[in-house]
This record gives sequence, structure tokens and C-alpha cells, in this order.
Amino acid sequence: MSDFRSHIAVIDYGMGNLHSVAKALEHVCPGAKVSITADPNVVEDADRVVFPGVGAIRDCMGEINRLNVGDVVNQAMKTKPVLAICVGMQALLQRSEENGGVDCLGLLPGEVKYFGDNLIDHQGARLKVPHMGWNNVEQSIDHPLWQGIEQNSRFYFVHSYYVAPTDPSYVAGRCNYGTNFAAALSHKNLFAVQFHPEKSADAGLQLLRNFCNWMG
Repeated sequence: MSDFRSHIAVIDYGMGNLHSVAKALEHVCPGAKVSITADPNVVEDADRVVFPGVGAIRDCMGEINRLNVGDVVNQAMKTKPVLAICVGMQALLQRSEENGGVDCLGLLPGEVKYFGDNLIDHQGARLKVPHMGWNNVEQSIDHPLWQGIEQNSRFYFVHSYYVAPTDPSYVAGRCNYGTNFAAALSHKNLFAVQFHPEKSADAGLQLLRNFCNWMG
């Protein structure tokens, strides 16, 4: 059971479907307090932190830098469980190819790469970009956030860019869409996913439930 005293801060920098994430957390963590906030003091006081994001990385990084969200996330990663979602995950790396090249937070080593315009599946059929819809995720490590989730479960993706960490030991889950890519990363108190757990039915809700109980 989730600790009724648990406080989860969902970082608000204006670039995410924050309310759907918050509602999913409230559903799987009954009794937890879920705050959608840009206040660094609220984030500091929280037990767990969610760093979401959707949209173009240039716009996201503009708001992240304007609000000093990078410092807030960096401090949170040192002391408490952090879950990064979609563009929140991409923003953690050093640089993205999107928008002609954008510097990111540099909290994890690696780059964010474009799928490409000539993506094909194993049968030679053309694949559309963005990668949108359900796809299987192979769990590449044993991690508390995978607890109760079957290997190769399907999660919901919407993205044209994927993370390519320099150190393969950071990869917690893999997916294939014309190319193999990291669908999840793990490092100390951080777990990051490219897919949207709040849109991923039972498997996604289980991951969020696991996050509510994860001590980092």
C-alpha cells in the first residue's frame, strides 16, 4: 500500500499533459498528495518527483531554462525517486538533434536522435514518423518499476526522436521501431521512460504504482 504521507510533485513548466499524469498517480496511489507545481520549494519537500514533457525540445528547454527546472531536477535526482516521461526523459541528455540541434540538461551522457525519413520494418514496409501507438518493451534489467509487468508488455508511444545514451548500462528497457532504441533508462534514483505510462493501460498504471512505492 502507498504511504498516505507520500507527496508526489509533478513538475510544471508548461509543456506536458500534466493533469492526466496527476490523475493516474492519484488513481494508483490512494492517499498520496499529488502537486502540479513549478515551485522549487514544493519539489524539494516532496517524497517523489515526476518530470514530464511533450512537444518540441527547443520550446521545452526554453521553459526549463527560464524556470531553472534543470537545477530542481538535478537536486531531486540526488535525494529522492524521480520519474521522467517522454520529452522529460530526452531533456536529461546532453543534446538533441531536434530543431536543428538543441543543448539539453546534460544530466545523463548521450544524445537524442531522429528516427529518420526512410524508416522500414523487418519486412521492408515503410514506417511512419512519429512513432505513434502501442509497441512492445523488452525489460533489459531487473528493476522495481518493472515489478508485476510482464516481459514485452505493450506501452503507448508518441515521438519522432529517441534517446541514445553513451553508456549502455543506463538502458532499462528496449523497443524496436525500424531500429532498436532505449525505451527506458535507469540510474540511481532516476527511472525515465519514452512511452506514456498514463496512457498505457494496465502496464502503465502498474509502473506508476511501482513508482509510488519505490524508495530509489
